[in-house]
Amino acid sequence: MDIEYVCTHAGRPVTAVTRRDVARALLAVPSGVALVALPDLRRAMEAAGNPLSPPFWESARRTLSAVEAGLATAGDVQRWVESTGTEPIVLTPSYFIWPEEDERGPVATEMHAKLVAYLEDKVAAGEIDPDALAAGDAEARTAYEDLQERWLRTPQPDGRVPSDVVIDEKDQELLQDSRVEDEIALTELRGVLAKLPVQPEAPVGELAEAAARLRALLVMPGYPANVLRACSGLDDRPMPDDDGLLWLMVAAGLVRPLGDLPEDEDTLEEFIDLDGELSEEDIALANICALQHGDWLTGVGELVRTGPGASASPERIAQLIAEAEKAEGDVLDEDELRTVEELFTSVVSMWALLGIVDADNALTPLGWWGLPRALRLAWGDR
Repeated sequence: MDIEYVCTHAGRPVTAVTRRDVARALLAVPSGVALVALPDLRRAMEAAGNPLSPPFWESARRTLSAVEAGLATAGDVQRWVESTGTEPIVLTPSYFIWPEEDERGPVATEMHAKLVAYLEDKVAAGEIDPDALAAGDAEARTAYEDLQERWLRTPQPDGRVPSDVVIDEKDQELLQDSRVEDEIALTELRGVLAKLPVQPEAPVGELAEAAARLRALLVMPGYPANVLRACSGLDDRPMPDDDGLLWLMVAAGLVRPLGDLPEDEDTLEEFIDLDGELSEEDIALANICALQHGDWLTGVGELVRTGPGASASPERIAQLIAEAEKAEGDVLDEDELRTVEELFTSVVSMWALLGIVDADNALTPLGWWGLPRALRLAWGDR
């Protein structure tokens, strides 16, 4: 590693190389190699008329030594790069998060480069002191964070707000990824249903009774009605008149929640208080949201294949998922198995309210008919 490598890595001539460029180049090679190259690199930069500063070189030596000794965390290294004065902060105080470099879309890549250029101008103007950042000066760090926060919220000449457009791009990417996963899961679900010897028919009486219970429950305050309303999107729209549609909307919402619990000042304080306990509804919704396509396919697929009377207890579903994972070459340890049980405990308690399972957590004819349809609705199959 030498000055030519740094310039090539940065895409700049040596006279324009910044602290950030050097730091990123040093981190692109093994730490031992970087440490050996550091003195010659410093002399080459000085000879080229771009010496940077003693505090920077000392911070580089200190950080690389910690990396080589296995004492530096990823956060330590990231904060060192940020202390160069032109590296965007990965996580800002307002919780804006830059995507990883290899996961940035065109918009995030553009905005990240614009922010780097903006910070370089501020360093050149003396408004950012990289040496103070390298020394761990708290005031300098706060000012550095505030400067970036303001830039992220300030419209560009074309009117785009950097933080908004980066988040929008990421949301669109996640939505597209989710749609692809939905299509794959739907294909697998159709395969499961095609192998059933008998296609379930709607148990009209059970469906009407379950819908009547739901209508009474959904207008009640508190848990569990608030979770069912949030999941089904019925917080901000009226219940449909059709019993089948209402039931399927609520059942599908447990697979793909459409909303979140209403937030008030007390709710926000609960989340900020990391030592506080989450409410029952918060835990339930978090558990439901944590389940993946594969969890639903395995659990529901086996229940549907077995038919009414099949055990739908959280423990049994977790065991089914563990067996499926083992068949694929993966083994769930005890903690992972316990986690799956906990996630489905919230689901099964909601299933009982819909009549999907009975008092013994056994699959009912209504659940046999409705669960596959709920999955299809949740995954976009109309």
